[in-house]
Amino acid sequence: MSYELIAILMFASMMVLLMTGQRVFAAIGFVAAGAALLLYGQGAVEMPFNATFKLFNWFPMLTLPLFIYMGYILSEAGIAEDLYRMLHVWFGRVRGGLAIGTIFLMVIISAMNGLSVAGMAIGATIALPEMLRRGYDKVLITGVVQGGSSLGILVPPSVVMVLYGMIARQPVSQLWLAGVMPGLLMAAMFVIYVVIRCRINPELAPTVSDEDLNMPLSDKLRLLRAGIIPFLIFFAMTGLFIMGITSLVESSAVGASAATLAAAIKGRLTWRMIHETARKTLSISCMFLFLILAALAFGAVFDGIGAVRAIESLFITRWDLSPWQIIIMMQISFIVMGMFLDDTAMLVIVAPLYVPLVKTLEFDLIWFGVLYTMTCQIAYITPPFGYNLFLMRAMAPEEIGLRDIYRSIWPFVAMMALTIALVMIFPQLALWLPQTVRGG
Repeated sequence: MSYELIAILMFASMMVLLMTGQRVFAAIGFVAAGAALLLYGQGAVEMPFNATFKLFNWFPMLTLPLFIYMGYILSEAGIAEDLYRMLHVWFGRVRGGLAIGTIFLMVIISAMNGLSVAGMAIGATIALPEMLRRGYDKVLITGVVQGGSSLGILVPPSVVMVLYGMIARQPVSQLWLAGVMPGLLMAAMFVIYVVIRCRINPELAPTVSDEDLNMPLSDKLRLLRAGIIPFLIFFAMTGLFIMGITSLVESSAVGASAATLAAAIKGRLTWRMIHETARKTLSISCMFLFLILAALAFGAVFDGIGAVRAIESLFITRWDLSPWQIIIMMQISFIVMGMFLDDTAMLVIVAPLYVPLVKTLEFDLIWFGVLYTMTCQIAYITPPFGYNLFLMRAMAPEEIGLRDIYRSIWPFVAMMALTIALVMIFPQLALWLPQTVRGG
């Protein structure tokens, strides 16, 4: 049997197992283990052992549980809810102000969390009911929450970028910096879209009544304190890291400690909250660990049989595709796979194939990591199996149906696709900040 046929069988077997509903790490790990035993015999039992120690020797892995813990404790402590109250009061008189404020809230939560789950939970349970009660169009605000929450995997500290950095062997600090400008550009597009839609059709977003905002200026200024804690946490975590005062692992520890201290200062740090936060953190962290172990084993077998070089030969020699055509094909494959898989599953499946090919084509792997992460954002909200679609359906108020959720996402998908196109045409949108900081 040729190595090309073995590679196709491995990939096809993995996809079949994933379609049966098996857990992602189990499907990938089973195919990797089975192929290794068939190809290399009993010596293959050393592969998971080596993969485990390779993983444990990679210190940025320590950042994952710390960032996940930080996000959950900020959510459980109600700090995000306080932020929304502040945004509600200060943006309430602007047409579409609450929707714009929700986008800003999502950016702030993204900067404190690194995952889209926390932003989605806060937006669906706090922001959506408030905006519905004030007469906002349910399709518009559902799209705002879904699009805004997806910023969590692009704005630093992005957990997805940490995973990409581990698999592609790229510095996480450079990936984080590369995600800043595309993330802010995307958020700006969302805001402009809301402003234009509300100007064209004012009925979509009525202004908040004077009765709701009848508050003395001194009370409004006091509400601004809700933004102080998130800013201090973000500065302590990301600012110190970018300035070179703390390492990546130290930065995540600072963020987790600052979040715990903030919850204690607010008087909301209880044993019950700590227990619940620790349980959720352990669950998500173990899932990521098993996925990465499976990915390392799968990648070792796949690379060992020469599948990566076979794909390079197919694209470059046989099909005679240009480097840019190959990159576009990769992006399209991400979008198609994202309709059925989550971002982590996509990464562990395609990274062993695409990362060496991108390196061969002499594209910047930091830039490609940003492209991958932005495509994951589309995958999060694209039917039929977009992760955020199901989260939204589970947490949204009853009056928002699945049809409303599907209708709401297309303008935001279009804006995300436009941002991807801009980053492909102008790579410096992603590379300028990391190059500037590294050069300085």
